[in-house]
Amino acid sequence: MNWYALSDLAILRELGSSLRQVRLNRNQSQQAVADAAGIDRATLSQIEHGRPTSLLTFVQLLRTLEQLDLLDSLVTKAEISPLAMARLAKKQRRNASPASPTPPPASTEW
Repeated sequence: MNWYALSDLAILRELGSSLRQVRLNRNQSQQAVADAAGIDRATLSQIEHGRPTSLLTFVQLLRTLEQLDLLDSLVTKAEISPLAMARLAKKQRRNASPASPTPPPASTEW
């Protein structure tokens, strides 16, 4: 699906429809899912019809429907390229520096 071609409200409708389908596939009523998620049944109905909701409510529903793994694609980890890794390895110290000799005492004579 080309998400960029959709308006924000159309995306909400798609997400709501998907949540509804997951709920139906699990053979759960709106009331049962709403109770388990800690939200009102009317709120769930609105979400399933594409009405805006808070991110917290959306996460509660994903948890209740055991769909939290869908969030994996949203989380990015900082990856270091092999070239950058090689550069960092070059900069790491490999040996200790020898102890510096004590400087000669300063002479007061010219």
